Amino acid sequence: MHLLGLHHVALIAADYARSKHFYTHILGLRVLRETFRAERDSYKLDLELPDGAQLELFSFPAPPPRPTRPEACGLRHLALSVADLDAAIAHLAQHGVAVEPVRVDEFTDRRFTFFADPDGLPLELYEQARA
Repeated sequence: MHLLGLHHVALIAADYARSKHFYTHILGLRVLRETFRAERDSYKLDLELPDGAQLELFSFPAPPPRPTRPEACGLRHLALSVADLDAAIAHLAQHGVAVEPVRVDEFTDRRFTFFADPDGLPLELYEQARA
């Protein structure tokens, strides 16, 4: 088997409209398609990241909350690459999104920080190497 890369990550939102706004207007992801699936009373929103990878945002009636503390087994967080961490943090701050203090990866010497989506899903911004 030869994997080519990450195709998509699927997320379930407690408040679909709030999460749709967050991922499209604040994070700036491009909408590929939005589908309402009547048989599931659910929306599926396909979003594209600049590198072609995708996020699928779902709504389902009354999804259970995500366990966070202590950390549960499974997906821990979603990391997004940025060219300029300071600019990304400033953009989030303009939209009222709090971020943790910037840290430095001890293995790569690259800077990163964490913040959360509207449902508390941990998101990481990871700064790519500066030119």
